Amino acid sequence: MKRIKEGYLLPSAAFPVPRGKVCLYGEVDKPPGAGDLVCGTVTYLGQHVSLENKQGRIHAMHSGTRAVFVLGNRYAPDYYEGHVPDHLPAKLDLLSRSGIVGLVKNKSSLVGDPTQVRVHGYCCDGNGAVLNTRAFNCVRPKKKDKTPNRAKLILNIGTSMNSGKSTTAAACCWALNSMGYTVRGSKVTGTAGLKDILLMEDNGASPVADFTYLGYPSTYLADMADLLHIFNSLDLKYANSPRNFWVVEFADGILQRETAMLLETEEVRSRIHRLIFSAYDAFGAIGGLSILKERFGLFPDAISGICSSSPLGMRELKQYTELPIFNNVQRDLRQMADILI
Repeated sequence: MKRIKEGYLLPSAAFPVPRGKVCLYGEVDKPPGAGDLVCGTVTYLGQHVSLENKQGRIHAMHSGTRAVFVLGNRYAPDYYEGHVPDHLPAKLDLLSRSGIVGLVKNKSSLVGDPTQVRVHGYCCDGNGAVLNTRAFNCVRPKKKDKTPNRAKLILNIGTSMNSGKSTTAAACCWALNSMGYTVRGSKVTGTAGLKDILLMEDNGASPVADFTYLGYPSTYLADMADLLHIFNSLDLKYANSPRNFWVVEFADGILQRETAMLLETEEVRSRIHRLIFSAYDAFGAIGGLSILKERFGLFPDAISGICSSSPLGMRELKQYTELPIFNNVQRDLRQMADILI
């Protein structure tokens, strides 16, 4: 075992891990698992040229940059699908700016090859035990059971990644905060990265949290028990007052594995006060409405997303639905009040 030098980068994927716990690194005879911390050096700069730390600061990376990384899975149609390998190889692919590493299974042809990291070994505590994010948890609800009257859940879902869900969720936080309500913000599924919940915070939500606060570097390939643990823990921690609003985002699209799993559970469905559906374009919105109805039996209260910024797109969409459409960038407070309250 070797001691980790001071000044190393600790990425946001390791959000709940105290810096003081990361002491040693070296070879350990164990199969890799999601959440394991590894020490590594950047050997090739590809798609990702920066690393986000636990405070949300974006650090520039270079060939030779040394950092702690977190093993994890990623599902991102616009970037990579990547998995935790069966054994710890000499090199790993950087799957996200938040410091998640694994092996790329496939990638979008519109992005570059992944940045590569040479692995020096597992990160360990002072006793030589391998560190895993799942051993740390920043979300500790005081109660184990939910009271009947709870904060109103504004659930944001969409057609895919980059459909505008995070901007829509932030718009909901802004509108509710502007009307004088206390707003909490959470992201339940996805890949580690503070950008989305910090955007909620910038728009009036406080406090904000996501799955990384509970020790999950990502939720891709998580089982139902883990998904409900994340949802219910965040609910019990931040959504106890019926006077407040809880704005939540599910990552990716409604066809994505974990999002679909949660939308099918009564624990989620019974909590929805307003369901907001974001789409990249009018056609995606129309198809999404059909799938929500036919597969999930869900009916959104409003449409937003990237499509809401296009007057022509909204004109097309209004030929097929009477649902309200709100612009998540040029926001109309009165319209949003009618939708959200």
